[in-house]
Amino acid sequence: MEGAASTVLTIRDLRKSYGKVQALCGVSLDVRRGEVLGLLGPNGAGKTTALECVEGLRSPDGGTIDVAGVDPTRAPRGLYGLVGVQLQASALPPTMLPAEAMAFFCAYHGVAPRGDLLERLGLDGSRGQYRELSTGQQRRLALALAVAHRPRLLLLDEPTAGLDVESRAELHEMVPELREAGTAILLATHDMAEAEKVAGRIAILLRGRIVFTGTPRELTATGGGLTKVSVRTERSLLAGSGTLFPSVSQAAHREEYAVYYSSDPGPTVSAILDYLEAQGDRLIDLRVERPSLEDRFLEIARGGGIA
Repeated sequence: MEGAASTVLTIRDLRKSYGKVQALCGVSLDVRRGEVLGLLGPNGAGKTTALECVEGLRSPDGGTIDVAGVDPTRAPRGLYGLVGVQLQASALPPTMLPAEAMAFFCAYHGVAPRGDLLERLGLDGSRGQYRELSTGQQRRLALALAVAHRPRLLLLDEPTAGLDVESRAELHEMVPELREAGTAILLATHDMAEAEKVAGRIAILLRGRIVFTGTPRELTATGGGLTKVSVRTERSLLAGSGTLFPSVSQAAHREEYAVYYSSDPGPTVSAILDYLEAQGDRLIDLRVERPSLEDRFLEIARGGGIA
């Protein structure tokens, strides 16, 4: 019962079609209080459609959505105090100033203006009108307005698209703070590094269906992805040896490193160390890298599936 009580967003068997095109084919998800769920998928997978149904902007053809006890399809006005949204594209009146936008949104939600957010996101000194702001500044303002009323659920649709490096870093610092404050966050993104950095769980959406839900580590531990073992030695004997070690299916030489791709890195590393000792070559650097989230995502998207 405690887990159910902490769940802010519940989606069950969500379906949506546009003519003959099925955008969502029975999607089910949960996002808990203080959790960041990364929704990953290529263009056309259905990510934005799913978010728009949660936001009450689109009516699903079937299934149920519950946001802290509110059904967006039946009572969309009930979402206003519960949900914060940063869309892929949004706009304000062209002559509105950032401080005016903040005052307006906060008045709507019945909270004090959040000048601290404008300052943190580098917008306190932006006295220009909305149309004069850069794309990055507009995106930062949209984020500030989305979190100003401290929503229980925050929906982020490609939040760092168009942001500079500093703004991306600021967002990545804000997300853990929001999570610690208890906000549930659903993050739709193409950025695998971003998802791996800020999301506690991820869900992969392909052709309107969820094909995986779990932690980034659980995803990278599945499938046929090979572990990369990179070795640099004093005499570089591995580079020209042509020796293939246990569980290695591919080998390469990159700069001063011999690189092996292994399905089971334990026996591979052990055999490499034994070989170097027998040959009298001293180890300088050894790196063992698991498949990245992006590697595993591409494998699934190309038909590799879940092992």
